[in-house]
Parts: sequence; structure tokens; C-alpha cells
Amino acid sequence: MAITDWPEDERPREKLLAHGAENLSDAELLALFLRVGVKGKSAVDLSRDLLLHFGSLQALFHAPHNALCQVHGMGSAKYCQLQAVLEMSKRALQEELRQTDAFTSPAAVKAFLKLRLRSLDHEEFHALFLNTAHQLISAETLFKGSLSETRIYPREVARRALTLNAAAVIVAHNHPSGSPQASDADIHITQQLRNTLETIDVTLLDHCIIAAHQVISMAELGLL
Repeated sequence: MAITDWPEDERPREKLLAHGAENLSDAELLALFLRVGVKGKSAVDLSRDLLLHFGSLQALFHAPHNALCQVHGMGSAKYCQLQAVLEMSKRALQEELRQTDAFTSPAAVKAFLKLRLRSLDHEEFHALFLNTAHQLISAETLFKGSLSETRIYPREVARRALTLNAAAVIVAHNHPSGSPQASDADIHITQQLRNTLETIDVTLLDHCIIAAHQVISMAELGLL
């Protein structure tokens, strides 16, 4: 049955208009994005198949181009659309951080860092450089590593903070293994970063660890 033949209050578009996007399932939201299905399947049916095939919305959004194109009903155009949606989400959150106090908006900071780091299969170290009002000046990838580790140089973070005239910094890295636990090395480098930045009168506000769907704040854990 085509979606147009469904009861009106069950159609994704009408449901969104009546109750808001937050009340739609992942499959219904994806169906609105796809707009059409394939022969024998509605857009919602195709969406369910995609979520089942890739495992989650996150995995779908980060699926390689060739993997997505192998699914019947998908192709390069849909891949480009998905990547555009993902990038717009990142930029919207980045704009929010430029206009608000990042220190008092931890949810926005965590959402932004999750979008940047959670899908990577190798470790990366990112930094958010903030002004005196704790608004975002720049979000940058500073170091990249192997599957399990990356080398972090506090003096390079400090040098970049000076270049940007930053007053505070939030740093983050990911754990591709999926474990959210802060290692002894994570705690040690955090202390080194804090001490190095203090010498140039820059505050280290937090060090976040991104693992799968979790964001661990070392400041909230009292490890900073």
C-alpha cells in the first residue's frame, strides 16, 4: 500500500505537522528524506530495510559511498543528500556554539563533538577554542592517530590558542573501541594540557571522550 493510501494521521508528513518531528520514528523521518520508495515498497518500507541493513541511523549516515549504492533504491544522489544533511547538522551546532556560552551549554557541546568524532575508526584529537565569553572561535582537528592511539602535544595546543587569542579551550578525543573509560594516559595528558595552558593564562574547561553514543566529561567526573 502506498503511503498516500494510509490513514491521514499515520502518514509521516501529516504526523510531523500535527505532532512535531520528535514524535516520528527513525524510519518515518528517513522516509520523509527519501520521499519515494521502490517497486513493491513504500518509502517507510525502504527506510526500515535500510535501518535493518546498516543497524542504525548513525551507521547509515556514515556508510561508505559504495556500500550505500549497493542497496536497491539508493545511489550517489541519495549519498550526497545524506552527507549534506550531516554537514548541515554540524554547521548548525557550530553556529549555536558561536552565539552561546559553551561552558553553560554542555548539551550543545556534547552534541557537536559527537557529530565530529563518534563515527571515526581511528583516534583523533579535536579542540574548541573559545573567547572570553566562552563562545566558539574555532573548532579544529589537531592530531590524528592509529586505530587505538594518537600522540598529543600540549605545546601545540597552547601555540594554537595563542594564535587565535583564545581565553579557554575544550578538548576532545574519541575511543574507536567504544569504551568510554578515561585511561591513565587520558588523565595524564589532561593534567599536562591544563598546566601548559595555565602558563599562557588560558583555561582548560573540559576534556571529553567520545565513545559510540556516549560523551564522557572529565570535568564532570572531577578528573580535570
